[in-house]
Amino acid sequence: MSHLLLVPFYEHPADRPEAWSALVDAAPSLYGVVVNPASGAGEARDPAFAAAADRLRAAGVRLLGYADTDYGRRPHADVVTDLLRHRDWYGTDGAFLDQVSTAPGALAHYRRVAVAARSAGAATLVLNHGAHPDPGYAEFADLLVTFEGPWDTYRTLDLPVAPHYCHLVYAAPPGVRPVTAVHCAVPGTGAHPWGTLPELPEPAR
Repeated sequence: MSHLLLVPFYEHPADRPEAWSALVDAAPSLYGVVVNPASGAGEARDPAFAAAADRLRAAGVRLLGYADTDYGRRPHADVVTDLLRHRDWYGTDGAFLDQVSTAPGALAHYRRVAVAARSAGAATLVLNHGAHPDPGYAEFADLLVTFEGPWDTYRTLDLPVAPHYCHLVYAAPPGVRPVTAVHCAVPGTGAHPWGTLPELPEPAR
C-alpha cells in the first residue's frame, strides 16, 4: 500500500518560503496540500499564496481549498463562496471541508455542499470530521479524516482503517507514521500545530 501525505500547512509563503519549496520538492509523495490563506480564501487574492499554489500545481500537486463548515452551522452559500474563490484565485482542484459533522442528521446538508463543491470544480473532496463519522459521508466524498488530534491520544486508539480514511496527527515524535494510507503527522503543538511540516522525503537529485 502506498503512503501519501495530505498536508494542511497553514503558514504564509512569504514567512516560510523554504517550507513551501520543500513541499514542491516532495510532490511525488503528496496526496495534496490544503490551501488556507485566511481560515478560508479570505476577502482578496493573496499574490504570495497564488505564486506558491502555481508552483505546487506545476509540480503536479493536488490543491485543496480550505473551507470551515462549523459542523453544519455555517451557511451553505458562505462555504461555496470560499470554494469558488479558492478555485478562481489559487487554481484549486479540490476542497478540504473542515469541522464537518459526524452525525447522520447532517448528511443532507453536506450532500448539498458536496454537489456545490463538485460544480465548483472540486475533483477531490476531503471531509475533516476529526472523529469517526456516520458511514453515509463516504458516499459523496473521496477522503474522510476520521482522526485529528495529538499523538498521545492517537497511540492509545485502535481506529478502523479503510482506503478512504485519513488520520491527521500532531505533537508527533519523529518517525511516526499513522496507519492510514493517506495521512499526516507533524511535530507542532498548541493552538497552531499545522504551522509545521511532516517529515518529507529528500528530493531526488
